Amino acid sequence: MRAALLAATASAVLLAPAPVAAAGASAGATVRCPRVPAPAVSRPPRPAPPPAVPAQRVVGGAALDTTGLVVPADAPAPPAITATSWLVADLDSGQVLGGCGPHEYGTPASVQKLLLAATMLPRLDPKQTVTVTEDDMHIEPGSSAVGLVAGGRYTIETIWLGLLLNSGNEAANALARLGSGTDSAAGVRAMNEQAHHLGALQTHAVTPSGLDGKGQFTSAYDLALIARACFADPTFRRYALTEQTQIPTQPAQRTKGFQIQNENQLIYRYPGALGGKTGFTDLARHTYVGAAERGGRRLVVTLLGAEPAPLRGWEQGATLLDWGFTLPRDASVGRLVEAGELTATASATPSTLAAPGAPRPAAASGPARTGSGWLWSVTAVSGAGVLALLGGLLWRRRRRLP
Repeated sequence: MRAALLAATASAVLLAPAPVAAAGASAGATVRCPRVPAPAVSRPPRPAPPPAVPAQRVVGGAALDTTGLVVPADAPAPPAITATSWLVADLDSGQVLGGCGPHEYGTPASVQKLLLAATMLPRLDPKQTVTVTEDDMHIEPGSSAVGLVAGGRYTIETIWLGLLLNSGNEAANALARLGSGTDSAAGVRAMNEQAHHLGALQTHAVTPSGLDGKGQFTSAYDLALIARACFADPTFRRYALTEQTQIPTQPAQRTKGFQIQNENQLIYRYPGALGGKTGFTDLARHTYVGAAERGGRRLVVTLLGAEPAPLRGWEQGATLLDWGFTLPRDASVGRLVEAGELTATASATPSTLAAPGAPRPAAASGPARTGSGWLWSVTAVSGAGVLALLGGLLWRRRRRLP
C-alpha cells in the first residue's frame, strides 16, 4: 500500500502543475466560454454523465479542472462557437494551449471511430482480404454506411477508408471484429483498454462506431489523447488525407463498384490540414476532431456538442486552430499525458469493461443511469487528492453519423 501511495504522489506531482488562470480572470475563478447563440433544436434528453472523479479532472494539469474557459495568461480571446466543450493542443509537444470544459463529459458520435483506429490499426494487415459478415451489417437503420455488402470481399485498407472517409458504421463493426479476432463486442473491450492505456480515463465506448449507447461518454481532453495516438501512425495520416477511393465490385453479390469521397471538409479548405473526423447524432449533436500544420507546428482541435449554425463543426474547429496558431510555442495550460504514463505510475487497473449493447436510435436514447460501471479506477491524483488519500480516503473506484 505504501508503494502505491508513493507512486500516486509522484503521479500527482507530474500531472498537476500549478494552476494557470484564464486570461482576464483571477486565479480560481470560472470564466465563461465564449459562445454564439445556436438555433433551438429538438433532441433526445441528455444522458446523465457518470459521477465526476476529481483525480480524472486534473489529468494533464490542475488548471484543466474547470467547467469554463482556460487559456494562457495574456492570450487573445478564443473565438465564440457553439460547442459545449473543446480543447486545442500541440500534437508534437503535447502542450495544451487552451480549452473549454476540457474534462467535461460529452457524447462522442463518430469521432469514437478514432479510438477504434488507435486500437485496431496496429493489429491489422491493410493488404489482407477479408469477408464482411451479416453481423457486421447490424447497424441502426438510416445511419451512416459506406455500402459494404455481407459476403463481400475487401482489403482491410478499403474498409479503413470506408470508415474514415465515409464514416461507415458497418465498417466499424467489421474492423472491431477483425481486430479482436472474435466479435465486435470484444473489439469494444479492446477499445476501452486502449483508452485506459492512453490516459483517456473519462472515455467509455459502448459501440465501435459511435452510434449512441447507454453509458457512452468521452471528453475533449480524452479525444486529444486519442487523436494524438492516431496521428502518430503514418498509415492513419495517409488515410485521413485521402480525398477519394473506390469500393470494388462484388460479382458474387451482384453489386457494382463505386467511389466515395472524404467528408471532412477541413482537408479541402484549410491550408495545412492533416485530417480528422466528423461526427453527429441527434443526441451528441456535432462533434469534431481536426489537425493542421503551420510553420512546422502541428495542432489538434477537439470539440463536442456543437450546432451547425452559424458555423459547421469543422469550421468551428478551423477557427480554433487559427486561434491556436497565434499563440507562442511555449504557451500552455497543461499537457497531454503520454501513453502508458498513468498505468506506469499507479497501481490501479481497469475496471471490468461492459460489453457493448445493441446500438439504439438516437431518439430512443434515454438518460444513462449511473452505477458501479462508472466508478472507474483512479490512476492519477492531484496534490490535494494525495493528501486526502494519505489521510485514509479510499480510492473509488447517442439518426445519422456523418
